Amino acid sequence: MAIKVGDKLPEATFMEMTVDGPKPVTTAEVFGGKTVALFAVPGAYTPTCSARHLPGYVDKAGDFKTKGVDDIVCTSVNDVFVMGAWGKSSHADEKVRMLADGNGAFAQALGLELDASGFGMGKRSQRYSMLVKDGVVAELNVEAGGEFKVSSADYLLGQL
Repeated sequence: MAIKVGDKLPEATFMEMTVDGPKPVTTAEVFGGKTVALFAVPGAYTPTCSARHLPGYVDKAGDFKTKGVDDIVCTSVNDVFVMGAWGKSSHADEKVRMLADGNGAFAQALGLELDASGFGMGKRSQRYSMLVKDGVVAELNVEAGGEFKVSSADYLLGQL
């Protein structure tokens, strides 16, 4: 069963690239006591994700802060090195935290896993956005297959 508005995020550990190398961070550390705009993509460097999804959040980071969002987080079922490189190449530094869900445990725990085996990508995350307040889902927008509308930065900003 997929997570829904009003649910607490499941406990999970992500990996985040830091200046000192990969570091594990928990959902409690990322979402506790904060308002966080979270969005997930099926894969780093994939066409829609690289051309439209991540850049939208990077470009609108100031607008999110103005509306009371403490952090913007991007997650994908990729390893921490790929997520770190993608964030750097997309100029996400200081604007969007890039968290690796390397084994897809977070996507699976949310019930938002996607089987992209037909594209040679294995198990991934669905494309979605959510607003999380102190670890609780306040807004959830899950994309239909092949679409890019409700998970965009503009759409989530409109929900604030």
